[in-house]
Amino acid sequence: MTALPDAEALLPALAAELRARLGPQTAMIGLYTGGAWLAERLHAMLGLSVPLGLMDIAFYRDDYARQGLKHDPKRTRIPFDVEGRDILLVDDVLYTGRTVRAAMNELFDYGRPRSIALVVLADRGGRQLPICAQHVGARLELPEDKRLRLRRDADGRLRFELEDAR
Repeated sequence: MTALPDAEALLPALAAELRARLGPQTAMIGLYTGGAWLAERLHAMLGLSVPLGLMDIAFYRDDYARQGLKHDPKRTRIPFDVEGRDILLVDDVLYTGRTVRAAMNELFDYGRPRSIALVVLADRGGRQLPICAQHVGARLELPEDKRLRLRRDADGRLRFELEDAR
């Protein structure tokens, strides 16, 4: 059994690392669902003045037709102008890179950011696309038959859970 890191314990160091790169044009976007939870926490810890953006990338995934994913475009909410901004794109777990690719495709529909930095709580390896995170809470090696999930308890605490991949 792989020992999972304490998700809550990773937050302060990740926030401190991000604080060093903040500027007047920095904005944050969290990817539903786990990335949105993480972004909410980091946004508050960093005291960013630009409102938090949230993104649902389901429609932009390359497996959309096969999976029959439900897309609700009203869930994507980017309450700032993307053009020329330094974007902190936040997701919970980085695995194949396909979610991040989809997020960047959607993001460019809103404008051309100056830069995009990927922030993840866990990088579990297993990339299928040339995507890497600039800010990582923890790096793990997990077998392909396992899925790492971020869960949020009723009190708002974040925790990792390992489950069988379907």
